[in-house]
Amino acid sequence: MKILKWLLGVVLLMVAVLLIGGMMLSPKFSVVRNTTIAAPPDKVYGLLADPRRWNEWSVWHQRDPAMQIAYSGAPSGAGAAWEWKSKSEGDGKMTFTAAEPGKRLGYDLYFPDFGTTSQGEFTLVADGAGTRVAWAMNGDMGSNPFFRWMALGADGMVGKDFEAGLKALKQLAEKP
Repeated sequence: MKILKWLLGVVLLMVAVLLIGGMMLSPKFSVVRNTTIAAPPDKVYGLLADPRRWNEWSVWHQRDPAMQIAYSGAPSGAGAAWEWKSKSEGDGKMTFTAAEPGKRLGYDLYFPDFGTTSQGEFTLVADGAGTRVAWAMNGDMGSNPFFRWMALGADGMVGKDFEAGLKALKQLAEKP
C-alpha cells in the first residue's frame, strides 16, 4: 500500500510540474531556415506561390503521398489556399496572405488539432545569378501548458522539415 501511495505522489508531482512549468513557458516559437538557390527569384517564387506546386518539393507531401488536398481561392499568390487531411502529417490549412512576386510570400497556417494559427513567409533576395531564400514561421501555442512544452521543441521539429523542403526546392529550381 505504501508503494501505491508513493507512486501516486510521484505521478501527481509530475503532473504538477508539467502544468505549472508549462504555464511558466513562453507560448511563442520561431523557426527560420535559409538556403541559396542557383536560379532567378521569379523561378523560385513560381514554385512557392502556387500551392499545387508544393507537392513537387514539400517534405510533408513526400512523407504522405496519399494526403487529401483541396485547393481554393486564387490559383497562386495572395488568396491562394489549400486544406489537407493526412494520417501521418495531421490536418491543416494554409492561406497565402501577402505576395510580392520574386520577393516575398506570406502565409497563415492553421492546425485544427491544436487550434493554433502560425504566420510565416518566404523572402527571396537576388544574389548574383541566384536567389537567397529564407523560410520563417512564427507561432503562439496559446494557454495550454502542454502545447507550450511543444513550443520549446518547435525549432528542432519544424526546422528539419524546412531544411528538407528547401533542399528539394533547390534541386527542383536548379533543373534546366
